[in-house]
Amino acid sequence: MWKEFKNFIMTGNVIDFAVAVIMAGALGGVIKGFVDNIAMPFVGYFAGGMNFEDLHIAMDGQEYATLAAAKEAGGAVIAYGAWINTIINLLIVGFVMFLIVKAYNKTKKPVEETPAAPAGPSDNDLLTEIRDLLKK
Repeated sequence: MWKEFKNFIMTGNVIDFAVAVIMAGALGGVIKGFVDNIAMPFVGYFAGGMNFEDLHIAMDGQEYATLAAAKEAGGAVIAYGAWINTIINLLIVGFVMFLIVKAYNKTKKPVEETPAAPAGPSDNDLLTEIRDLLKK
C-alpha cells in the first residue's frame, strides 16, 4: 500500500495540482491586497469618499459608526460592505484567470486538421457502373 501511495504522490498530475493550489493561494493573497488596498480606495473615492468595508447593518437596531464598533457591541451584524469587496475580488480574479488562459492558448500550436478521406463514388455513380457492367 505504501508503494502505491508513493507512486500516486510522485505522478506528475498530483505534483502539478499541488503547485497550482499553492500558486492559487499566493495569487489570491495578491488579488485580495490589490482589491483592499488599491481598487476599493479608488471606488470609495469616486463614490463620494465612502468606505465599503464599513458598510453594515446592525441587527440590534442601533447605529454604529464603523463595522468594528458594531461587532464590539456584540450584536449580530450583516457586513455587506465586506461582501461587496469579495464580489469585486471575484471579478478581478476571474479577469486575471481569463487573461492567463488566453495567453496560454496563444502559446499552444494550432491543431492541424487531418484532411478528410477522399469521398468515394456516389450512389448514382455505383448504380451507373453496375448498369454498365450488366449491359456488357
